[in-house]
Amino acid sequence: MQESYTTYYQSPLGLIRISGTESYISEINFIDNIERPSDQHRKKIPTSIIHCAEQLIQYFHGERRNFEFPVHQEGTEFQKKVWNELIGIPFGKTISYLELSRRLGDPKAIRAVASANGKNNISIVIPCHRVIGSKNDLVGYGGGIWRKKWLLEHEAKIAHGVQTLF
Repeated sequence: MQESYTTYYQSPLGLIRISGTESYISEINFIDNIERPSDQHRKKIPTSIIHCAEQLIQYFHGERRNFEFPVHQEGTEFQKKVWNELIGIPFGKTISYLELSRRLGDPKAIRAVASANGKNNISIVIPCHRVIGSKNDLVGYGGGIWRKKWLLEHEAKIAHGVQTLF
């Protein structure tokens, strides 16, 4: 098992914790406070995490639409299917939980899809914020609905030149 590393990035939406190994990123989450172990400052941050932070900065500056680093998170086979489907949602677009469950082959699995979406630990890169309610309402985002709204408007502005989506 590879050693895990953590760093923090102060984004326009607040503090983001980035965790991973030398090989992949395992977490990108909004947090309220830094939880730094006492020996954390002695660890050299690996290139994978530095590349992740750099690409997030580019994303927030409107210079990046796709991310180019490996990610890995533990989950059930179903959760992994949902997360893989999320990656296919184009930048600046949204789909409903119903549409996402249809893409997975079971339109009745909306609740299971929403639950798997909520367990995604790699925010922004695995774009769970692009999934909305069937009536185009903003529902279900662990980072807070206000962040979801900001991310969607940010992407719409860059992708389409639209000022306000919601």
